[in-house]
Amino acid sequence: MSAEDARPVTVVFQDDFENGDEKWEYLDPKTWKFNSPSGESKNGSIEITDRKSEYSPPTRSPGHVALVKDLEVGSFEIQFRVRSTLDTGNHRDCCVFFGYQDSAHFYYVHLGAKPDPHSGQIMIVKDAPRLALTTNEKLTPWDNDWHNVLLRRDIESGKIEIFFDDMETPHMSVVDKTFGAGRIGLGSFDDLNEFDDVVVRKID
Repeated sequence: MSAEDARPVTVVFQDDFENGDEKWEYLDPKTWKFNSPSGESKNGSIEITDRKSEYSPPTRSPGHVALVKDLEVGSFEIQFRVRSTLDTGNHRDCCVFFGYQDSAHFYYVHLGAKPDPHSGQIMIVKDAPRLALTTNEKLTPWDNDWHNVLLRRDIESGKIEIFFDDMETPHMSVVDKTFGAGRIGLGSFDDLNEFDDVVVRKID
């Protein structure tokens, strides 16, 4: 166990979408919907419903962004379940946003199916179109099933790790200290996803 793993963690946010989606700020509400608990599953979720978005960021970056309201974190981890609902090929993705200062300054992980400089990388947006911080070559194994994702950030060391299903070995990692504490969120560049069971833990 690393020193980071041994540090105390405190749950500061969680949402299973059983009681609505009022805890989220959608940058384009028209492309998101809340799925109320119904049927045998009794399971709520939020979902991206349209690949196109009316949200126009100041530089080239994801168009579907849902930010947790009233929460900024430094060292933290966010864990959630996600289901890709449309196979769009090599750039089929979901995104995790963090260190979010404003629409032109933030990090995000792009979990693209096939990596290239614009897909399947840990990205930074800093007054310019998104730029990859990693040179990842691992495929993200999307299918039509639910997957478990965990992102962990240590603000002191700058270490950023993203896990996809395998919670022991990072899918990608990088060290960067450009942005401090900020908001966090979920979404996609321009793909369709469903999200559920979000938990955010502050690392002390």
